Amino acid sequence: MTTPAFSICVYCGSRPGANPAFMEVARSVGEWIARHNGQLVYGGGRNGLMGIAADAALQAGGRVIGIIPQALVEKEWAHEGCTELHVVDTMHERKRMMAERADAFLALPGGIGTLEELFEVWTWRQLGYHDKPIGILNTAHYYTGLLTFLAHAKEQQFMNAQQMGLVCASDTSDLLLRELVQTAGLAPAAQLEQI
Repeated sequence: MTTPAFSICVYCGSRPGANPAFMEVARSVGEWIARHNGQLVYGGGRNGLMGIAADAALQAGGRVIGIIPQALVEKEWAHEGCTELHVVDTMHERKRMMAERADAFLALPGGIGTLEELFEVWTWRQLGYHDKPIGILNTAHYYTGLLTFLAHAKEQQFMNAQQMGLVCASDTSDLLLRELVQTAGLAPAAQLEQI
């Protein structure tokens, strides 16, 4: 197996969600990463959108790095088919390892765990702990309410334009993935177009 050209950490739900579009986008993201010689880093579960994205990447010949705390191995049913599966002691260790193994971060639909992970890497970027691009995939308007609230927070001067500019949002997975990879300086547009 060749060395991956890039590594994207995907945050998403351990449930499939109510809209079939959520499952389809998880599948397409996993496939896209694999087709473009990328590596998927994620929370190591085989349920919900997590499992769908991992399975899609694996079936398309990609590398998948799963990182899961021991306490969640049974609850989220650790994905034993990962290229690498790391079972760690704490959530903090999980999130640190996911961030270290990633060149960029992408949030798909998910619950409070997904939101917490998204906001943590966003905060870390604002504080200068990393300079990796962050994307929010607004599939079927899932994040529209959150994005509206964040604009309100900016209007109320609890956030500013610089902070808002640290995250890009789109409803199109292909365009957002290309932007993340290019922003990270990992592949020129022409190279991505060839695949």
